[in-house]
Amino acid sequence: MASENKQYEGWEKFSIEDATKLQTPTKGFVCPISANLYGIDFLAFTIRDHSTNKTIFKVKKPEGIQELPPGFDLDKLRKIEYKFPRSFVECSTVATSLVFKVGSKPVKNFVMVERHYFKGKLIKSWEFKLGFCMPNSTNNWEAMYDLPKMKKEIVDEIVSNRYPSESDSFYFVNGKLVMHNKATYKYYED
Repeated sequence: MASENKQYEGWEKFSIEDATKLQTPTKGFVCPISANLYGIDFLAFTIRDHSTNKTIFKVKKPEGIQELPPGFDLDKLRKIEYKFPRSFVECSTVATSLVFKVGSKPVKNFVMVERHYFKGKLIKSWEFKLGFCMPNSTNNWEAMYDLPKMKKEIVDEIVSNRYPSESDSFYFVNGKLVMHNKATYKYYED
């Protein structure tokens, strides 16, 4: 347990402002899984191309309790690998829907900061504010946002998968970090 404490040293002071200043991806997770004192649990996530209404990605948590094997690395639950078509990188506006539940405590001032990196450098960033979630509730957080226009050469480079594309997503309640997830991205020609 001592190594875990050292790994996350100072995470309680990590702020929304700290997250928005990151220019490169984090090496590991900024906070432990135990920071989620609100029982926030993601149930489903959908990404659509807003202009065509085409679903690009959809995932849903399996029903019922899944038993994890002994010694399972819980940090694997905080990582996701996306596989997107080239058309997603060229998309101008996306719509997302995140279904999640919260535990027995009210969630006030719920904020997500998402930082996207290519070749280890920041290329886009968003900050979403949800506000309030009632205790023991299931919620649907919908967002629509523009993606930055990128030159064809950059899109070609991203889709080639020769360099890493990754993101950090930080979740805050009342300004306090409660969750940190990481994602990697792979692309293909469509």
